[in-house]
Amino acid sequence: MADSTRARKVADRIKVIVAETLEKRVKDPRLGFVTITEVRVTGDLQNATVFYTVFGDDDQLQATKSALNSAKGLLRSAVGRGLQIRLTPTLEFVADQVPAAAAELDELLAQAAARDAEVAALAAGAAPAGDPDPYRKPRSEEPVGGMLRHGDEDSEVGPEER
Repeated sequence: MADSTRARKVADRIKVIVAETLEKRVKDPRLGFVTITEVRVTGDLQNATVFYTVFGDDDQLQATKSALNSAKGLLRSAVGRGLQIRLTPTLEFVADQVPAAAAELDELLAQAAARDAEVAALAAGAAPAGDPDPYRKPRSEEPVGGMLRHGDEDSEVGPEER
């Protein structure tokens, strides 16, 4: 069992080797503009999952997927030569979903911004529903015939208030 630091270093090295091999040695016309985004290696260094993105539409993604699967033997050989460890990990290629999720988040943020602008436009010409100043203000207390006025209620003035 390898430690996580070694697995991370092996994963980083596999990422570089696969990217360089795709660029220099794989001449498949189906291979689109592919970017290796991440590689995850199991703790025993037996399996490596290679995440990739493709610039283009779904047809180019499918073509790149089939090109990567057909070049899997060549890529695994290059990884084995580059790593020089006892066992070469098997490679599995998985299309990375991060760009699609980022595009969806951008779309949702744009919708939220449009709704905020709509609410701000509606609020620009709006007036308050109640009084312009809904807070109570202290009224001046004037004695009227031995009585103090507090709004609608009358109360008698005590000796300490006179």
